[in-house]
Amino acid sequence: MATRRSQTSVALASSAPMVSIGAVERDTGLSKDILRMWERRYGFPQPLRDSNGERVYPLAQVERLQLIKRLMERGHRPGKIIPLATEDLKALGARPSRAPPVRGEIEIFLDLVRNHQLPELRWKLTQALMKQGLETFIQETIAPLNHAVGDAWMRGDLAVFGEHMYTEQVEVLLRSAVASIQPRNRRPRVLLTTFPNEQHGVGLLMVEALLVPEGVHCVSLGTQTPIDDIRRATIAHKASILALSFSGSFTLRVAVDGLDALRAHLPPHVTIWAGGEMTRRMRKTLPGIVLLPDLGSAIPALKSWRTHHVPQRGAA
Repeated sequence: MATRRSQTSVALASSAPMVSIGAVERDTGLSKDILRMWERRYGFPQPLRDSNGERVYPLAQVERLQLIKRLMERGHRPGKIIPLATEDLKALGARPSRAPPVRGEIEIFLDLVRNHQLPELRWKLTQALMKQGLETFIQETIAPLNHAVGDAWMRGDLAVFGEHMYTEQVEVLLRSAVASIQPRNRRPRVLLTTFPNEQHGVGLLMVEALLVPEGVHCVSLGTQTPIDDIRRATIAHKASILALSFSGSFTLRVAVDGLDALRAHLPPHVTIWAGGEMTRRMRKTLPGIVLLPDLGSAIPALKSWRTHHVPQRGAA
């Protein structure tokens, strides 16, 4: 079976619309390495080849990959869902997620996203931020709204471009809010980033928006930083805490190996936080790693750090 699929994959692409592997990576959030690994291991995706011999993908396969990625973010394992047909994937995605039921005010935001009412969405989000304050806004509006938008996409109620539009508005709003805050004591210094192949940056920004009002000095490297560069940046910026974000679809083994490598090569005084949906799949704790399975864990973790790192008298 695998041989037959491999032979199919090297056929020349037809005149039907095809998507390059780079575009698939961008549109699905699945890295080129993951796509190639699944091709070998599961026989899907089944790319064709263009006139230059490069992998290209039919639009139907890209849609299926997007469904698979979203289900992985809900905690489903790739080996269980990749063999499923597209309709079965959609049916699985239509089932209620583990997220809390959508509240009335969240449904209002969701309707604005569905109907592409960009100015109204921006205004309503800004109003909610001003009324709630940044911490409450992050935890009680943005976090559940992220789940609601993702579920709407899974049900087919929201196009991919609608989700991207929503994400862009949230990022712009949170960056502006963070930039307007002047930290009080600027301690500790926290470096925020993600591993290679982890493209989700909203989680990082949400954590930063929670920490900065607490007087934390945050240094964000953005997403997809090579592990050795993470180590070097942590040392160069004299960070006390390294905070890493992992979406639910990130490969657990890759995350554990990378965290172990960082713990072994960073100074002992540097605390490592690993947060996000992926950490819920960890069966055991990792030595020297603080796991933050949800946003609500960030502030207690910060308070714990400060309790155990009381500055000496006369220190800055």
